[in-house]
Amino acid sequence: MRCYRGGSISAEPRINDRIRVPEVRLVGPSGEQVGIVPLAKALELAQEYDLDLVEVAANARPPVCKLMDYGKFKYESAMKAREARKNQAHTVIKEMKLRPKIDPHDYDTKKGHVVRFLKQGDKVKITIMFRGREQSRPELGYRLLQRLAEDVQDLGFVESNPKQDGRNMIMVLGPHKKKTEAMAEAREAQAARKAERQQGSAPAEETAEA
Repeated sequence: MRCYRGGSISAEPRINDRIRVPEVRLVGPSGEQVGIVPLAKALELAQEYDLDLVEVAANARPPVCKLMDYGKFKYESAMKAREARKNQAHTVIKEMKLRPKIDPHDYDTKKGHVVRFLKQGDKVKITIMFRGREQSRPELGYRLLQRLAEDVQDLGFVESNPKQDGRNMIMVLGPHKKKTEAMAEAREAQAARKAERQQGSAPAEETAEA
């Protein structure tokens, strides 16, 4: 429902007796064009087919109406909308902070997180934080960002080149894989793991020697 000048207007199409026009351009149950017929004739055909007469193009002259099972149509439309929302991919930007003189072990850990984010189809904002005298050595941060970009180039690309932002240097990595693809692969992997667990928990078949 949506409001208009204090009143409410239904967003649903008019059906059956709610259609108030002398004639309609009728479309049959299978999408075939019946042609322009009087409204009474269209309603009669709807009763014969045990279907609804649904106005699908109210602004046409005359309006276009179709014979369909409106209850089934609404249900299927709701399911499609629900599935579309479920599979909708939202752009997410993760952030990873590093120091220019990072320890090798810490670097590997941070890189592992970046790899995971890119595999999930997310963008990653890499921030190099300079402190004290480190601010006079921006090349340290630049080289570190270049190294990281090269280490993960199979999974992502440099979407925003390194740039100085106050005491920080920032670079954005984008994933090669789209979010929807990553989500689909994750669901497939989850289903495969579930199937393996079910097979592993199934009782072993007893065999007898002939």
